[in-house]
Amino acid sequence: MKILALETSAKSVSVAVTKDGAVLCRSYLNVGLTHSRTLMPLLDDMLKNAGLTAADADLVAVAAGPGSFTGLRIGVAAAKGLAWALDKPCCAVSTLEAMAMNLRHTDGTVLCAMDARRDQIYNALFSAAGGSLRRLCDDRAIDLASLCDELKESRLVPVIVGDGAALCFAYLKDAGVSCRIAPPELVMQNAVGVALAAQEMARRGETVSPQALVPRYLRLSQAERERLARGLPLNQ
Repeated sequence: MKILALETSAKSVSVAVTKDGAVLCRSYLNVGLTHSRTLMPLLDDMLKNAGLTAADADLVAVAAGPGSFTGLRIGVAAAKGLAWALDKPCCAVSTLEAMAMNLRHTDGTVLCAMDARRDQIYNALFSAAGGSLRRLCDDRAIDLASLCDELKESRLVPVIVGDGAALCFAYLKDAGVSCRIAPPELVMQNAVGVALAAQEMARRGETVSPQALVPRYLRLSQAERERLARGLPLNQ
C-alpha cells in the first residue's frame, strides 16, 4: 500500500510517501514560513523528483490533531482536496501517535508533548517495545503540574518527543522527574510518522471518506473561548 502523508500540526511542515512501511520519498521544512505558502509546493516538488504523482497513492493521510488550529486546517483541507479529487480514502491520524512512531524501535515509555500554550501541553503516553507502540492514555490537553504528578506516581522514565519537548523536559527536570529528550533528528513530528500510523489504521479498517475527514482540536479556540466568556453561543 502506498500512503501519501501530510504533517502541518506545528511550525514545521512535511510530506512523505511510503510503500508497505518503507519510505519512498519525504520532504521537510522548518524555516518559519507559513504552511499555506509551503505545503503544496513542497508536495509537488517531492513527487516530481521521485517520479510519482498523487494518483499513485492508495490512501491519503494527515496529522489531524491536536496541534495549531491554523496548521491543522491547512493540512486537513489539502488532504480532503487531494483525496476527493482522486477518489481515495483518508486517515485522520493522531499527531501525537504519529510523533511517537519516531521511537517505536526503542524499549520504554514515549512521552509526546506539543506546546498548547496557557501552561498546557497536548500529550499522550505510549509504551514502545519490539518495534510497536501501545497507547497508555488518550490524547489530551494537560497542565505540566498534573503530568509531573502523574509521572512521579507511576515512576515512568520517559523519552520526550514533539515540538514541546524542551518545555516539558525543563519543567520535569526542575521537579526532579527523570526523563530525557529524543535525539534532535527524531524529536520533531514528521509526515513519515503520519504514514506509518496510517498504515496501522488502514489495517484495522479505520479509514474515512474525504467528506468525513475533520481536524481534532481537543480544546476550543481562543475565539470560541471568548464567545463563551461573553455568554454567546458557539454556532453563530
